Amino acid sequence: MTHPIINDLSSRYTAKRYDSNKRVSADDLAVIYEAMRLSASSINSQPWKFIVIESDAAKQRMHDTFANKFQFNQPHIKACSHVILFAHNPHYTRDDYAQVVDKGIVDNRTKPEDREAAFGGFAFVDLNTDEQGNNAAWTKSQTYLALGNTLHVLARLGIDSTTMEGVDSAMINQTFAEELGGFECEVALAIGYHHSEEDYNAKLPKSRLAKEQVLTIL
Repeated sequence: MTHPIINDLSSRYTAKRYDSNKRVSADDLAVIYEAMRLSASSINSQPWKFIVIESDAAKQRMHDTFANKFQFNQPHIKACSHVILFAHNPHYTRDDYAQVVDKGIVDNRTKPEDREAAFGGFAFVDLNTDEQGNNAAWTKSQTYLALGNTLHVLARLGIDSTTMEGVDSAMINQTFAEELGGFECEVALAIGYHHSEEDYNAKLPKSRLAKEQVLTIL
């Protein structure tokens, strides 16, 4: 099949080594950030924060969070161009959703007189919230929608990436507590350009299960 979308996804892969001399341009970063902001989420909840690690000082802080485990991902932090922390709100509340509703009014999506009715969607949050007010499993799922969207955008821009669930969440949440503001990070994304000689994964063929194994049309 020949199609730009299929070409994007066929060429995308997980980078294993980065060229530390190459950086993502400001123009491309602007596209990436806007695409992240425009990501889909259930009831348009947007229960996320994206923390971009760009400076050497911030990279050192992130590098240090690998002191206890997942050291195989540690080299990416200083070699890649940027690292993005995908964080979710573990206690998403009606007040949080009110920001979404009120922004919808500003954007003329919702009429001011319909404000209260717009909270009807919050029932989905209630369904996924326990007695302690924790709905992290639901908000984390929304954040992964943004991650998936970002991966395709990066592929379209010809930028390599490495999704890292192999991170010390407790250390990240402690080290970047001020920036996270109560949100939690369990997945990070390294972006940049692979090392042409040391990234073995770049040379391997794409491998996915056959369509017949994963797709059922009724």
